[in-house]
Amino acid sequence: MEKQIYFDHAATTPVDKRVLEKMIPFFTETFGNANSQHAFGRSAMKAVDEARDGIAKLINAKPSELYFTSGGTESDNWAIRGVANAYKNKGKHLIISPIEHAAMITTAKALEKEGFEVSFMQVDGEGFVNLEHLKSIVREDTIFIGCMMANNEVGTIEPIKEIAKIAKSVGAVCFTDAVQAAGVLDIDVKDLGVDMMSMSSHKIYGPKGVGALYIRNGLKVESILTGGHQERMKRGGTTNVPGVVGFYEAFKLAIADREKNFEYVSSLRDRFIDRVLAEVPFVKLNGPRENRLPANADFSFKFIEGESILFSLDLAGIAVSSGSACSSGSLEPSHVLLALGLPEELAHGSIRFSFGKHNTLEEVDYAVETIKSAVQRLREMSPLFKAEGDIKYV
Repeated sequence: MEKQIYFDHAATTPVDKRVLEKMIPFFTETFGNANSQHAFGRSAMKAVDEARDGIAKLINAKPSELYFTSGGTESDNWAIRGVANAYKNKGKHLIISPIEHAAMITTAKALEKEGFEVSFMQVDGEGFVNLEHLKSIVREDTIFIGCMMANNEVGTIEPIKEIAKIAKSVGAVCFTDAVQAAGVLDIDVKDLGVDMMSMSSHKIYGPKGVGALYIRNGLKVESILTGGHQERMKRGGTTNVPGVVGFYEAFKLAIADREKNFEYVSSLRDRFIDRVLAEVPFVKLNGPRENRLPANADFSFKFIEGESILFSLDLAGIAVSSGSACSSGSLEPSHVLLALGLPEELAHGSIRFSFGKHNTLEEVDYAVETIKSAVQRLREMSPLFKAEGDIKYV
């Protein structure tokens, strides 16, 4: 296998070499525990404070509103659980979208077993939240409304400002999962009007195992990870100093190059989408053409399983995903695609392609040619396809 092409940037990204360079001294030289009182600890804490100040500035928050976590899953858990437990005397009604990350969906279902009521806002066939439906299900005892800023599978960018206004109308906490949006979209928390927001480093060419949760000052949120005095006594656990430093550096670089990367990656995505739609029959683009993440292209291929295409592409040196990385080990069809109204057989035939700043036009074209031959070969073995009749391939 000669070629090695990575089209799974929504799952994770390679660490930028400039980020790694910033991190290395905090493994080998400034290695102290940031909560230790000696010089080694103070040096480490200084770096953490600088990162907190810097990231807070990039999202228009105060440093006191930013808490470092192990990543998006912990941040999502903390958001919904922390609010549910803190405000359960006011109400027990929670609202989320049906296309949230598994970290939010699974936690909401767990909270239902603990006596909370969860409602799901409707989405249309492209994944956009139905704001009128949201208005109709909001109640005086609604304490939490959560919706991701951009979907990790189909790339839909949601109307978070409008959702935040609806939340405020009943005094509910508004949370957005910005894991896929950070470094790509403008995530000014004041402009968005959100009370809480999650982020993760490894989606923006930073290290894995570190993220953050923005919590607006004055909001009462219970801790879910108790322990020492770290993170102002809100989140126990030894601070991941190299990770925090790398997160900040990655975020700075992403913001500095945002417009350039957005335009370039969008051009790769658009060429890929245009060619697949024109040259591969019986495919469906999932999600919208407009108001879509620049890196994302999600297709359903009729008559064949997504995993079969994934393995065929992998043998050709092309890395993609069948749905989100967190759910790709499941035999169940994507909950996101089912929420968009796709039948199960079409949801089973989905593949997510997500491009990055290091990909090239030549790689996109090679992928399209490989997809065409792989799909044709797999369909020729499919009894469902044979029942459909002869199909001419481009």
